Amino acid sequence: MKKYFITGLLIWIPLAITIWVLKLVVDVLDQSLLLLPAQLRTENWLGFHVPGLGVILTLVIVLASGVFATNFFGARLVRVWHDILHRIPVVNSIYSSVKQISDTLFSSSGQAFRKALLVQWPREGMWTIGFLTGTPGGDVTRHIPVDCVSVYVPTTPNPTGGYFIIVARKDVVELDMTVDEALKYIISMGVVPPSAPPTRGGG
Repeated sequence: MKKYFITGLLIWIPLAITIWVLKLVVDVLDQSLLLLPAQLRTENWLGFHVPGLGVILTLVIVLASGVFATNFFGARLVRVWHDILHRIPVVNSIYSSVKQISDTLFSSSGQAFRKALLVQWPREGMWTIGFLTGTPGGDVTRHIPVDCVSVYVPTTPNPTGGYFIIVARKDVVELDMTVDEALKYIISMGVVPPSAPPTRGGG
């Protein structure tokens, strides 16, 4: 009886959590419908709310923004917008920090979160998985060894919280696994190990 119950839980728990997360995302994105005039919302001409329309509207807005920003006039307007935000106290510090992070994360040429590393943390002899975020800069470089890397060490099972550490490059091990595989390994608290890399030069 216990065996069947646990088997049932293993079927339903992942499905229920997946549906719950998707519902959260859809509910958040549906807030974009508030940008529409009241008479255009489905509640007024259908009599009920249609879940998911906000997702479509959000995707359309993001895509249209990207198309607009890539032409000559759009690019100039975006630059003016950035200049205005950079001149506003408080807003300037928040906006510039967030923009720098997003540019680094989503840039195709950037290295942030492109590599999974093995690092000794929180002390020597204990190992955990981290992600390469770049190289140290500014005055920090005058006080650390020459060849160091910046590493983000996520917490388990919630990888959105974690620690930023600076480690000598020689003390990190670059792992032969994708970032997705590393995240699954971290979130599962080590229960779901990544697939073993193919052996090289085998006969």
